[in-house]
Amino acid sequence: MTNEPPADAELWGRARNGDERAFGELFDRHSRTVYNYCFRRTADWSAAEDLTSVVFMETWRRRAHVRLSADSLLPWLYGVATNVLHNHRRSLRRHRAALDRVRALPAAVNDAAAAAARLDAEHEMRAVLASIRKLARKDQEVLALCVWEGLGYAEAAAALGVPVGTVRSRLARARERLKQDMEPVRVDGHRKGDRPTTLYTEEAS
Repeated sequence: MTNEPPADAELWGRARNGDERAFGELFDRHSRTVYNYCFRRTADWSAAEDLTSVVFMETWRRRAHVRLSADSLLPWLYGVATNVLHNHRRSLRRHRAALDRVRALPAAVNDAAAAAARLDAEHEMRAVLASIRKLARKDQEVLALCVWEGLGYAEAAAALGVPVGTVRSRLARARERLKQDMEPVRVDGHRKGDRPTTLYTEEAS
């Protein structure tokens, strides 16, 4: 007989009652996903680390007012992250003094190869974002959640607080407007010849 890890809903119920250990488990479970999402939206590893901390601090601060609409906490975390990204400069100033109290993200390997890889990733992500930022902000959000993060329409709708039909129409519009601006860098972060893009071959479920 194996012990299954507790579901997000169970951990969140305990966290809402002030259980910091349960909230720590949720952080361990989802922080890397939130971190990657923030990096893809900013193309800045350091900013992504700070923003991830802000997301979890905001989630803890507002825990008494949040009830999960699904089994996973991720749609809520994506929603918080999206709001934080809207005004991250102001958010970071407000939370800077508290960031040191948040559990540190895993440290990056400090060697030349890792540093070069991080710089390459930032450079390529900035090139991708240059195309993405030509879209309306709301279309960018849907594209990031459905294409990069792999959320289904319902999950993205829950994260953004909009109807499912709105997610579908925004994603279709974003895809159409990017068709003429995909090369030399595609929206999935790969260059021509790497592999087929996920932007047009995969639909969110």
